[in-house]
Amino acid sequence: MNIPNSITLFRMMLVPLIVWLILREQMLAAFIVFLIAGVTDALDGLIAKQFDLVTPLGTYLDPLADKVLLVSIYVTLGIQEFLPSWLVILVVSRDILIVGGILLTFLMELNLEIAPSKISKFNTFFQISLAALILGDRGLNIDDNFFIVMCIYAVAVTTVLSGHNYILQWSRQNS
Repeated sequence: MNIPNSITLFRMMLVPLIVWLILREQMLAAFIVFLIAGVTDALDGLIAKQFDLVTPLGTYLDPLADKVLLVSIYVTLGIQEFLPSWLVILVVSRDILIVGGILLTFLMELNLEIAPSKISKFNTFFQISLAALILGDRGLNIDDNFFIVMCIYAVAVTTVLSGHNYILQWSRQNS
């Protein structure tokens, strides 16, 4: 296990702590731990690329850690009613669609090369931004709903477009 993969596993281990902190309404602490998780995400990728430590395990582990982190936070923020339930359902459904498509392709022994598109990268950016805004807003008592509402709609639009893009990629390769 190399250093970048260890950092990625550490990020995954932060997820239950963040969820617990949100459920306990310790939003400032959840915000700080979420920021630490974000730093580890940047750090593992930087180290892996800079020191030629990219591994097959890491190429699967890193996006899995991101999905586990974001889905867990979105579900928890939805349970606590800090996010609208329709958005949580939309985000989680897209991720289930992606993972289900990958599993189905694997089980059918089909070749599949799916690369994250620009819209998917924007979607990830907006998902992370929204989680950080809500945690920061609640933890620091900022009470700025304008950016949160704008980010909610940005997440919704990019989630739908990204999900559609993944479906198109899958169907083109398996027609």
